[in-house]
Amino acid sequence: MKHKLYILAGALIVIISGCNLNDNLSDASGTFEADEIIVSSEVTGRILQMDIDEGSVLAKDSVVVVIDSTQLVLQKQQVEASIHALNEKTMDVKPQVKYYQDQIAVLQSQLADAEYEKARTERLIKADAATTKQLDDLNNQIDVYKKQIAADQEQIKVTKTSVGTQNSTVMSEFRPLRKSAAQIADLESKTHVLNPINGTVLTKYAMAGEITQPGKALYKIADLSIITLRAYITGTQISQVKLGQHVQVLVDENSKTDRNYDGEITWVSDKAEFTPKTIQTKDERANLVYAIKIHVKNDGTLKIGMYGEVKFK
Repeated sequence: MKHKLYILAGALIVIISGCNLNDNLSDASGTFEADEIIVSSEVTGRILQMDIDEGSVLAKDSVVVVIDSTQLVLQKQQVEASIHALNEKTMDVKPQVKYYQDQIAVLQSQLADAEYEKARTERLIKADAATTKQLDDLNNQIDVYKKQIAADQEQIKVTKTSVGTQNSTVMSEFRPLRKSAAQIADLESKTHVLNPINGTVLTKYAMAGEITQPGKALYKIADLSIITLRAYITGTQISQVKLGQHVQVLVDENSKTDRNYDGEITWVSDKAEFTPKTIQTKDERANLVYAIKIHVKNDGTLKIGMYGEVKFK
């Protein structure tokens, strides 16, 4: 009878222990990651200032790297000098037009006088006080004045066309130079590298005094205030999760206790994949799983690459 009681007690212990074990199992596990940004140079030059270290916390839009802009300044000055020289090559048509307009004004005054004399001579001829030769001379003079006025008016048109063509040729060089100056000014502004986000410097790739060039990495930064746990769930669990769902995230504090965090599911993969070898046993690698991303507010203790476990609420 005693043996039977011992067996029943042992079975109860196993059942109770099994229940407790199942309660402690997590629903998913994975590693923490963050959206990392590699900040690169956009210009060539010597790095004059780079006062950052790995682990430095940087504010968005703060100037963290200064690159020597001497060559760009000289290039911009050269382009601006070329633009100034083009301005001196352009011609102002107004003085020439005014010259012909003044001539036309004098001719029109003379024409008016001649037409007045013509009218007076015609009246005198009717009274036999003037000859037809005088009238013919006046008509010839009026015709000359009209032709000179027409010639000067035509000359104004020719002058405007000629000067306009010359100025257009000059201005055709002006526009590319202005574009070139704008491009150099844009590059000059990029010699002061602005930090793109609020975040922590993860890796530093360059030092003050080095020569950099477009595309060369300067440093890597990530916002660690909100860190992402990339975990994996099975096909049977996919129906239990949805975007915006809050879950419990567990991280080892020591060998006996865990730290608990509140997490929010922000992404669920729409494609199944094989279980990552790093977080599952060999037998489970053949199973297809779905990746999920969980945002967790970082209290400063969570680091990229740390393991975390998930319990669905």
